[in-house]
Amino acid sequence: MRIAICDDCMKDAVLLKRFLGGHEASVYLDTASLLADMKDKNTKFDLYLLDIFMEKPMADNTEGGNAMDGIELAKRLRKIQEEAVICFVSTSNDFYREAYDLYAVQYLLKPVQEAEVKKLLARVAKSLTAGRQQKISFQSRGRTESIPYSKVLYISSREHTLSVCCTDGTVLECKGKLGELAAQVCGDTFLRCHQSFIVNMNYVDNLCGADLVIGGELIPVSRRYISEVKRRYQEILFEGVD
Repeated sequence: MRIAICDDCMKDAVLLKRFLGGHEASVYLDTASLLADMKDKNTKFDLYLLDIFMEKPMADNTEGGNAMDGIELAKRLRKIQEEAVICFVSTSNDFYREAYDLYAVQYLLKPVQEAEVKKLLARVAKSLTAGRQQKISFQSRGRTESIPYSKVLYISSREHTLSVCCTDGTVLECKGKLGELAAQVCGDTFLRCHQSFIVNMNYVDNLCGADLVIGGELIPVSRRYISEVKRRYQEILFEGVD
């Protein structure tokens, strides 16, 4: 696993790297260096460990020399590498909500404990393996299409036409029954929330009454599925928060 550590405290960064064992780890003491490698060298990592409180100023002129914290860095990482696996490291637990909004896989409090790092690595390794294997396959315009789970926001059904709404804004259509697709994909990642909808719970921004907010859209949740949707939503909201 390739891991990036971004922390302006050398002592904390070195300790964290030591806990990573034999994994390939690169240490960045400022946000600009990490972003430069990603933009200029197309460098990508399997896991990003980001300190939330970064005091050193940016090195690029576009930021006017202002400091960039780990939250802002994570937002930029998402634009460059949409599927980036991010874990925040902090001396404070005040940023759980921001971490959840950015789909952070975990939130570690300093001083970081080796046992917690080992648990994180096991989770990420399992997720990466599953992510490479899990894809939705369907027939579209006479050919077989395949799309990773991580690229799908939700799937809707209308008059025997399934619409696969993707994270990049595209919509793929195929003929089929939502019930048959639900039997194949529903589990921890996908849940059926309505007669006409299956949603990727990892992309749910909020649960408002009987509606899920995904990608700025409201997806209805019927009474039949509300209990299971609420349970899974709460699980994801607090996953990795110890």
